[in-house]
Amino acid sequence: MLRFLITGMAGGLSQLVGARLRELGHDVVGVDYRPFKRLLPIDFPTYQASYNKTLIEDVFRRHSFDAVLHLGRVGNLKEDSNKRFDLNVMGSRKVMDLCLKYQVKRLLVLSTFHIYGAHPYNHIPIQEDEPLRAGQNFPQLADAVQLDNQSATWIYQHRSVRTVMLRPCNVVGPRLQNAMSKFLRQNTTPYVLGFNPMLQFIHECDMRDAIVTASLGEGVGIYNVAGTGALPYRRALELVDARQVPVTELIAGAYLRLASLFGPTFPHYLIDFFKYPCVISDERFRKDFGYTPERGIEETLVSTKKDARADA
Repeated sequence: MLRFLITGMAGGLSQLVGARLRELGHDVVGVDYRPFKRLLPIDFPTYQASYNKTLIEDVFRRHSFDAVLHLGRVGNLKEDSNKRFDLNVMGSRKVMDLCLKYQVKRLLVLSTFHIYGAHPYNHIPIQEDEPLRAGQNFPQLADAVQLDNQSATWIYQHRSVRTVMLRPCNVVGPRLQNAMSKFLRQNTTPYVLGFNPMLQFIHECDMRDAIVTASLGEGVGIYNVAGTGALPYRRALELVDARQVPVTELIAGAYLRLASLFGPTFPHYLIDFFKYPCVISDERFRKDFGYTPERGIEETLVSTKKDARADA
C-alpha cells in the first residue's frame, strides 16, 4: 500500500484518479488552491492550500507520501496571469522541492500537448523531443511551457525522485469542466473556413488509467499520451451533434471572446488548433508502461456531451 498526494483535487480528473487509487487499496490525500467541490463519492482527506505557500508544506509534514501526482496545472484563463504563473511555475517548483525534502520516491507531473503548438509545419506525429512552439505566439501558454521546461530539467537533475511527466492530447469527458469538454457541449460551434485539421481526444477514464499506470510504474522521463486514433475537426462536431457555422479566422476570434464573457473561457490559441495539425505519438508511453486506451475516439466524444453531469 502506498500513500499518494494529488494536487488539483477540486477537479474531476484528480478525483477520478484518487478514487481509482483508493479502489486499488492505496491511501490518498488531496490538495487544491481552489475550494473543494465533491464530484465523486470519495473518502480521503482534502486540503485547500496554494502550491507556493506555507500550507502546502504542512500537508507534506503531516503525512508521509510515497508518491506525489501533480495534476493541478492551472489552465483557467479567468485567473490572473500573475496568479497562473505563481501557481504553475513557482508553485510547481515548490511541490518538486518538497518532494526532495521529504524524500518522496515518485513524482508525476501533468503537462499538456498544447505546448507543442499547432503549426502548418508540424511533423505528424509529434514525438516527445520536438520543439515547443506554443510560447512563441501565445503568452497565455507561456506559464505552461515554463512548467514543462522546469519539470523536464528536474527529471534529470534530481534522479533520487523518480519523475515522469505526461503530455496528454485533449482530455475530455462527462465529468470534466475544462475548456475543450465545454466547447464540445455547445449546441452551435464555429469552424474556420478552409481548415479541417485532424484532432485527438482521450476519455477522462482512459486518462485516469494512464496516470495511475504511470504512477505505479517504473518509467522515468517525458511521455505523450493519446487516445485511440484521430479524426477531422468537423467530424468531431458531427459526433457531438453541434450546428456548424463557417466563419473567418477574425470572426472565430471574436466568437471565442464573446462566448468567454458569458460562460467558460475559451482561449484564443484554440483557433490555431482548429486550423493546423498537432497530432502526437504516444508509442513510447504504450511501450514503456504497457498501456492501451479502452475507449474509441467516437465513443469518447459522444460521451463528453451526452453523459455530462448537469450539476458538474
